[in-house]
Amino acid sequence: MDMLLDGNAYDATGARRRLEPRRVILILTNSGSVSERLIDAIEREFPWIRIEQVEHVSAACATFSHPVALILIDMALMKKAEAASAELLRIHPHALTAVIEPYDKVQVTPLSEVAASPLIRSVLPMDLRLDVWLSIIRLMLCGGEYFPPGSMIRTMLRDQNAILSAHNGAAQVLQGRMTNMAELTARESQILGMVSHGLQNKLIAAECGLSEHTVKIHLHHIIRKLGVHNRTEAAARFRNLHDNGQPMNEN
Repeated sequence: MDMLLDGNAYDATGARRRLEPRRVILILTNSGSVSERLIDAIEREFPWIRIEQVEHVSAACATFSHPVALILIDMALMKKAEAASAELLRIHPHALTAVIEPYDKVQVTPLSEVAASPLIRSVLPMDLRLDVWLSIIRLMLCGGEYFPPGSMIRTMLRDQNAILSAHNGAAQVLQGRMTNMAELTARESQILGMVSHGLQNKLIAAECGLSEHTVKIHLHHIIRKLGVHNRTEAAARFRNLHDNGQPMNEN
């Protein structure tokens, strides 16, 4: 168990551990999409996170005890949330917003609609192993976006012509963003998010439990996949994607 002394946290060995700033995950659902078991798992994995659940969009347009880092929205409430997107983004300017993808894939809104949303930046599948699911939560808390890989992304890219006619060319930007996200692994997206926040390799390695050499290898792969020349350009690409019509997402 960690001990708190002089404003710092210490583990059982006496080593000082960096305290994470307290943040809120806001869950907007009236159907119990995220079970109590999953909420307990989040709180165990991220002890600095507090879970707040509301059933109405109006209740989400409020301030909470700590800044909101992540908003999870039930698919059934997506349209109502989008209608209030300006207010949600004003009150929670640093929160990444994800739609909860239910177990029944028949009811899932096409990713083309999700990607064209003024509010939604990611999709949280609910049919994954717990460790994978928590890794996606961690990625989102770091500001990284996530979309299910494989056929769903390919389907969305095939629909780009329909998006172009409906959104005046926005799909071309979207296609590049989604292609990059499909190519980066969850770990690479996490590391790129940290680089964009100005963290050096040593701090990234400590945060992720990796060696600095492993972080350098991940950065090499990121630079290659994005087609940029260095980490500075990769970080700029990440920030530009997040600034494209939305406030910058930060922890």
